[in-house]
Amino acid sequence: MTTRSMDAPDTRNLLDHTAQGVIGKPLDRPDGPAKVTGRATYAAEHDIPNCAEGVLVLASISKGEVLGFDEEEVLALPGVIAVISDERMIARSAQGGANEAPVQKVRNVEYFGQPIALVVAETGPQAQHAAERLKVRYRVEDRDNVAINPDEAKAEPHKEPTIQGDIDHAMKEAAHAVDLTYTTQGQVSAAMEMHASIAEWDGHTLTAHSSLQMLNYNINELADALDLEPERVRLISRYVGGGFGSKLGIAAELVAASVAAIELGRPVRVVMTRRQVFECVIRRSETEQRLRLGTDADGRLTAFGHEARVSNLPGEKFAEPVTQASKFLYAGHNRKLAINLARIHRVTAGSVRAPGEAVGMQALEAAMDELANAVGIDPVELRLRNIPERHPTMDIPYSSRKLAECLHVAAERFGWDGSDRRPAQRREGDWWIGTGMASAARVHNLANAQARVTLQADGTAIVASDMTDIGTGTYTVLRQIAAEMLGLDPENVLVRLGDTDFPPGPGSGGSHGAASTGSAVQLACETIRDRLVERLGCKPDELTLKDGFATCGNRRAAYPDLLQGADIEEIGKFEVGKIKGQYSTAMYGAFFTEVAVNAWSGETRVRRMTGAFGIGRALNEKTALSQCIGGMAWGIGQALTEQLMFDRRDGHIVNPDLAEYHVPVNLDVPDLDAVLVEERDPAASPLQAKGVGELGICGAGGAICNAIYHATGVRVRDFPITPDKLIAQLPDV
Repeated sequence: MTTRSMDAPDTRNLLDHTAQGVIGKPLDRPDGPAKVTGRATYAAEHDIPNCAEGVLVLASISKGEVLGFDEEEVLALPGVIAVISDERMIARSAQGGANEAPVQKVRNVEYFGQPIALVVAETGPQAQHAAERLKVRYRVEDRDNVAINPDEAKAEPHKEPTIQGDIDHAMKEAAHAVDLTYTTQGQVSAAMEMHASIAEWDGHTLTAHSSLQMLNYNINELADALDLEPERVRLISRYVGGGFGSKLGIAAELVAASVAAIELGRPVRVVMTRRQVFECVIRRSETEQRLRLGTDADGRLTAFGHEARVSNLPGEKFAEPVTQASKFLYAGHNRKLAINLARIHRVTAGSVRAPGEAVGMQALEAAMDELANAVGIDPVELRLRNIPERHPTMDIPYSSRKLAECLHVAAERFGWDGSDRRPAQRREGDWWIGTGMASAARVHNLANAQARVTLQADGTAIVASDMTDIGTGTYTVLRQIAAEMLGLDPENVLVRLGDTDFPPGPGSGGSHGAASTGSAVQLACETIRDRLVERLGCKPDELTLKDGFATCGNRRAAYPDLLQGADIEEIGKFEVGKIKGQYSTAMYGAFFTEVAVNAWSGETRVRRMTGAFGIGRALNEKTALSQCIGGMAWGIGQALTEQLMFDRRDGHIVNPDLAEYHVPVNLDVPDLDAVLVEERDPAASPLQAKGVGELGICGAGGAICNAIYHATGVRVRDFPITPDKLIAQLPDV
């Protein structure tokens, strides 16, 4: 094993000095054909002999205690094997590998929809029928003692607020100022693949096929829940049909399947229904955000305040980090950033794609547009004037930052004209037309990672890591890194992922997977290159690897001839090291959009949208742009349609399916235009790459909000902006 700690920017720029020429290229996904033809086996699809089927039973009260189950009736039904209510079986989704016991006593009910039992039968329909028939006896907490809705609960500071200067005084003295409150409704990840697990117990080891994002942490969470040593647990997640944060931690179906498999001595499969995914996994918290922005006469920020109120279950540590981008994005010496957390009895709040910036920048960028109107300048110019030289509160340098370039590039591609921002000036038939823009930003995360690379005697290579691919292209980019470093056609590199028997990586979450695990792959390949140099007897800078041949000085050898029947295997162990905290490192971008708002109904249609993004080195242009486009599509949903709706009486979700929880579909999304701005960031990773997956959502909804205002003159400060919030305020036809 070769270990390297990143203690300073890596300026070697290795991938620009290799010869294969595949890094960054828009190569197709090697897993693509298997997925589109149905040959990729997802968690629920493994053919396990003698596998029983389990169905979760969810609580129908908002708070109280389970007194018991009337099991006799369902146990007498055809095919029913057991009703399991072991207190170990119910897991809250741990956030980001918290390494805490994700177990709560099954007898205590904290929210409507909490899993409380598992019914196991020979077939799925038998288990489903029995679960629906199971009668549960409760002690129900007095409603007067239970805070279900955010406005019923007192909010407490989540952490110490960030306070710098005197924002109250700065607001009073500002030449131009806005003091605004924006709200966003709760959301759900709604990944295409539902949460599913198959657990097998051989008397010593628990093996589970499960849909998970972060196996290195999940194995410890499951071991803790089952009171087993991690060495006695194996998790396999070769294909994951989306996660968006909902699969960062283990959920109830995996623990329930595992407990049942151990108790019954046979494999058990548990697949959540779509409704159950909505009701008992995680939600993105609703937010209430106060934004106070003040400038001097030239539009330069002197006051910057961003205070948010969010919610979660009692006892949960996670709070939506709404102000995350506000810490570093814009200038303003007098600052206050704060998050207050209300404790309510609704399904656990957790990480949904781009936690923090996705909702925080949505409101911030809308408020910046209102500020630009108050100052009377182009909103692009307002942002350009307020890009700080150093981190506004930490006083550290930026590693690299392409915000200004992204603003210019996207504005030019879009054809932006910021000279006249008067609203409700353009009408086409029944539609008001307007344009809007916003900045994009998302913190860059880096994590410790390991990967094993084997250069085989036949001249092919294998890359192995427990890293997952949740649709983001991990199989593809790790293949390209190894192919580039070892001088191989990518077709000759096999990537194996999603198995805790492989070296541990950080998993897929926080947009850190490719940069972190990719750096471990690069390190393992560097060591293999060093060993090839030793065999060739030359200097490292004389080595060229291309098309399966090693050339050094006057000697050129094909790998099979050079390796003489022996593989070379190396594990790269990448550690973040002292680089963390030395720089403010983030991804940046810009959105420009045009909308049409129906003058009669208030329906909003996004007609075109352009995004430019700086993400460091793009490891694969196609997968990177695909992630950006996906984020922009999600931004359309955030702005216009997506919202969890809760019954105020008991907290149950009233739209727990994709028929009533409205995500954008084909006709809602125009042909999105995305472009990558060339960038290298040696402080971001040895690959000089940053994250990309979450950037495309951060601020996108704000751009649409701003375009709606420009089209109609109606400023809606509650997302999503549905027709009912517009129609009464639209200009006279």
